[in-house]
Amino acid sequence: MFDVVETTPVVETTAVRPRPPLTEAEHHQRLLAAAKDLTRCDAVALLRLDTGVLTPVAVEGLSVEALGRRFPVSAHPRLAQLLDSPAGLRFAPDCALPDPYDGLVAGQPTILAVHDCMGAPLRVGGRLWGLLTLDALHPHAFDDIRPAQTEALVRLVESGLEAIETIHAMEVRAAREQALAQAWQQSSRVVARELLGTSAEMNNLRREIDTVAGSDLTVLVLGETGVGKDLVAQRLHARSLRREQPLVQVNCAALPETLADSELFGHQKGAFTGAVQERAGKFELADGGTLFLDEVGELPLSIQAKLLRVLQSGEIQRPGSDRVRRVDVRIVAATNRDLRTAIVQGRFRADLYHRLAVYPLLVPPLRERGKDVLTLAGGFLEENQHRLGARNLRLTPAAKSALVSHGWPGNVRELEHVLGRAALRAFNEQGRGVRWVAIEPRHLGLAGALPALADAAPGIAMAQATAVERREGQTLREATEDFQRRWVTDALARHAGHLSRAAREAGMDRSNFHRLLRRLGVTGADSH
Repeated sequence: MFDVVETTPVVETTAVRPRPPLTEAEHHQRLLAAAKDLTRCDAVALLRLDTGVLTPVAVEGLSVEALGRRFPVSAHPRLAQLLDSPAGLRFAPDCALPDPYDGLVAGQPTILAVHDCMGAPLRVGGRLWGLLTLDALHPHAFDDIRPAQTEALVRLVESGLEAIETIHAMEVRAAREQALAQAWQQSSRVVARELLGTSAEMNNLRREIDTVAGSDLTVLVLGETGVGKDLVAQRLHARSLRREQPLVQVNCAALPETLADSELFGHQKGAFTGAVQERAGKFELADGGTLFLDEVGELPLSIQAKLLRVLQSGEIQRPGSDRVRRVDVRIVAATNRDLRTAIVQGRFRADLYHRLAVYPLLVPPLRERGKDVLTLAGGFLEENQHRLGARNLRLTPAAKSALVSHGWPGNVRELEHVLGRAALRAFNEQGRGVRWVAIEPRHLGLAGALPALADAAPGIAMAQATAVERREGQTLREATEDFQRRWVTDALARHAGHLSRAAREAGMDRSNFHRLLRRLGVTGADSH
């Protein structure tokens, strides 16, 4: 027995902060969880169809790397048959068609095959929206599911998707109207890759991007090399009111000082030797849209002064012309440099920095993003899978642990290169005929791997490259060139002499990389 004690209710005086509305992804996840509860399946997925590619928007019971995969319908016959079926179908347990989810069921100690698979096309608003797929490890898991139950499940999911799209359309319309109502700095193409990841850091970054995207504020994207600053710029543009206008990207690090003026602002015919015709610069090409100045910290001081004038007045003047042109351009800049230190050293203008850093965004390094590395790995492996012609590229549990525990000094770019090499090694070792290619830790080659030195500052690169021997009596310049010679030679060897691929790994423009090879006396590159 318990004594009943009367108490006076306490009224909280602190206002309760309303919970933020659910995102579209959270709506999809809740809808999928409800669908899974109605069936005896180990995994269920919701895939959206767009231009012949199925993209997972929510999964239950599948590894987190599944969210990073993209499934071209032409490359996955099971998914193609499901899309073509009028009301869905179930595959026989001994079906010979490759299953895209083999080895992706979560919580399994080893790579396991899916034994029972069914799915159905989803239609929303009279159009084919995508697929609902259900999978189980037991071959008879779906024996008791009747066609009427499948139809009811599909109708439930379709109704939920229609409601989600209606809510999303209303939110987009409200956000646009709010942006158009701004009294200060009135707010006024689809990316190949996305900002993948479900970590708190990435969710916060996406929220920050979406907050500023609808405005015309200048954005400065900060972060280490290889974190994906270009993807931030692309998402900013894609979610802005300028998204129907061009996004023009400029790699400031690859601009020679003698040509930077012409590249950014254009020139008139006869303005200098070789100017045989007039040319529009990047600012004019981006008029009405967005100009992304990547590696802005590398701009020469003379160009910084002209860039500042454009930011202040919105006016440009082509070299060789007296005409002043007005441009309406939203600036997004990015750098991996410490611009405040560069200001103190006299290498960057303080007034330009304050013009660029109106809304700074910091992209977190990969080592702080937890299991996002597996989501990104899924996307890279899917790309390599189709490039190599492999049926399925799968990470073993040990390989996943190795990826999560690695420090990733080169961030996402390093991860992409590691998985590209690992996929090739595992595929060559296990062959084309296997059901899946299992990537082990030894294929990753992470132990003792050097960080992505080519993208670091020269001083950092030399400090990190402790494995490079210095000859007795060498000067600092000679030691630096010796290291560069070894690095580019190794890069060419890794890419079988392919110049463009080695330049891409080095983070350099192809022509600049070729000039570096000539200066260092390195041969063996092909013309590609």
